[in-house]
Amino acid sequence: MKYMLIMRSTDQTFEAAADVDFSEILDSMGAFNDEMINAGVLVAAEGLEDASLGVVVDYSSQPPVVTDGPYGETKELFGGFWILDVASQQEAVEWAKRAPLAGPGMKAEIRRVPSIDEFPQDNKWVQKERAWRESTGQL
Repeated sequence: MKYMLIMRSTDQTFEAAADVDFSEILDSMGAFNDEMINAGVLVAAEGLEDASLGVVVDYSSQPPVVTDGPYGETKELFGGFWILDVASQQEAVEWAKRAPLAGPGMKAEIRRVPSIDEFPQDNKWVQKERAWRESTGQL
C-alpha cells in the first residue's frame, strides 16, 4: 500500500529554522531519504518552493479566482512530501516518526494513496488512466 507523508509547518516553524544552516537540513533529509531507499519503501519525495512564490486557485466562484502568494494569514502550509510503499498505516507512522522534522508547529500528515484497482474498472477514464500507466511502466 502507498502512503503519502505530508510535511506541514507553520510560520513558527520557519522562524525557528531561520538560523539553521541549509546544508544541515539537506544532510538530515538526505540521510533519511537514503534510509528509506535502502529499506525499499521510498517511491517519491519532493520539497516545495516557498509558499510566497506560489498561487492559489479558488473555485468558490466562476470563473475561479487566482491569487498570488504570500497567502496572508495561514495556520499551516504544505512543505513537501514522501510517498512510501509499505505494508500498513502503522509502518508509515513508524517512518514518519523518524523523519527529521523537529520544531514548533512541524507536523507530518499521513494519508493512504488508493490504488487504481480500487476505482470502478468499467469507467472510461479509469481505463484510460490504466492504459497510460501501463504505457509509462507505472503498472
